[in-house]
Amino acid sequence: MEFEKSTLFNLAGSIEWSDNATVSKMIIKKQTGNITLFAFDAGQSLSEHSAPFDAFVMVTEGKGKIIINKTGYDLEAGQFIVMPANIPHAVQAQEKFKMMLVMIKGE
Repeated sequence: MEFEKSTLFNLAGSIEWSDNATVSKMIIKKQTGNITLFAFDAGQSLSEHSAPFDAFVMVTEGKGKIIINKTGYDLEAGQFIVMPANIPHAVQAQEKFKMMLVMIKGE
């Protein structure tokens, strides 16, 4: 279910943590791509995987580690990174953090 259009939202406040879990919430889902919010409790992760298109990740609250092709990048609120298509990546929460993932599919 997408967020209501023409409505103001607070990015970090639009998703809440859950104990010992990773929570995701779709903002927009289209054939051409999607925008998803994630809230990671400390110690949670997304296992290594790859996608056939570039993905933009922006940390909206706290700090998290994005691992791209076995190299770790520590990001904090306000910072972003682009994960390249077809390259293995993973996410680790060494503390609680929230992020926004934007994927735009290629041709």
